[in-house]
Amino acid sequence: MPAVTETRPTATREFPHLPDAAAARLLLREIAAAKADPRPRSVDKPLALYGAGDMGRMARAHLEHIGVPIAFVVDRQADRLREMPDWQGVTLLTPDSVPESAKRDMLLAVCVATAPYAPLEASLSAAGWADIVPFYDIAEACRDRHPLSNGWIAPPLTTADEAGIAAALDRWDDDVSRAHHLQFLAWRRLRAEWNFDGAPVTLDDRYFILEMRCLLTNREAFADIGAYHGGVIRRFLEITGGRCGRLWAVEPDLANLAHLRLALAGLPQELSVETIPAVVAAQAGQARFAGGLGYAAQISEVGVESLPVTTIDRLGLSPSFLKLHLEGGELAALQGATQTLKRCRPLVALTSYHNDLGLWRLPLWLHETLPGYRLLMRLHSWVGTGAVIYAIPEERLGAEIP
Repeated sequence: MPAVTETRPTATREFPHLPDAAAARLLLREIAAAKADPRPRSVDKPLALYGAGDMGRMARAHLEHIGVPIAFVVDRQADRLREMPDWQGVTLLTPDSVPESAKRDMLLAVCVATAPYAPLEASLSAAGWADIVPFYDIAEACRDRHPLSNGWIAPPLTTADEAGIAAALDRWDDDVSRAHHLQFLAWRRLRAEWNFDGAPVTLDDRYFILEMRCLLTNREAFADIGAYHGGVIRRFLEITGGRCGRLWAVEPDLANLAHLRLALAGLPQELSVETIPAVVAAQAGQARFAGGLGYAAQISEVGVESLPVTTIDRLGLSPSFLKLHLEGGELAALQGATQTLKRCRPLVALTSYHNDLGLWRLPLWLHETLPGYRLLMRLHSWVGTGAVIYAIPEERLGAEIP
């Protein structure tokens, strides 16, 4: 198990301007030269969680899976939330009702990714908490028992890494992408929170940023790879006024698939919707799959079942918009979709934060494989998560919207 790191306040840095390509390269060199040694955090004392929202519920399920008990959960809405089914059997406390001895002696895992981490850590420290850590740093110390990978830490950059990241920074279509790429890199490599004026982290437009949304028509053929419970499909239909040409929902996990089919059953009958229970990767074959883990279900060596694997090309889809969220399997899925991408030239939105492929290999693969595409990167949550790469074919940019 990874060693426990000494807890210290998260470094923050504010930038008043967006970085152009030259400035981004200088900041990259600064990150590459920095002496930093962030590490995953083992649970070595009684554990409490801060935050009872979606991430807090996920953290509870994760910790139950690996057999780590939770003493209690802290949330400003504890009085209301403790009656909810999700929190039955767990003690919920408001911040002002936590004993001082607990703040002094316990480990507090912050389960919040919808706000900057550093100010929250500072306020909790000022309130008396002595040992505070992002929950994903705890999850990273348990990867031998659970595949959740949001807490990975980038090691010191090699010469090839630095060259690859520099090339990716050059190829983004705008300076907001460069700012978000550097913000992502600073957290993953340094556990430092860098914020650029003019490049806000936006929470409510994941997969549908304005640059994508303004191109959507009511004839789109939307393929959702890693559809989970269907929330992205419903958002897509809201944007297109409930109309589209075709919908494909690909989801490998059986428990998620049951929720997905139930959600899609309520859609209007005139919509053409196909659910596909498939595991996708770079090539067909077999793979170990960790199922029954909600968001975190994925191809993983900690999985207990072996499932058949196919490729997006073999599925025979013809999307005009391709979305992928595969817990780190995005590049492999893209490699297995090369023919589809070149044939259909769809809009593409894919998560890039589950492993270090998002530092440079993912954007460079897209650049090299899909000529004539505009590439953007946006952050849609904090603590190094919510990073999405958008690829827009140039021929769509001047299209008339019906």
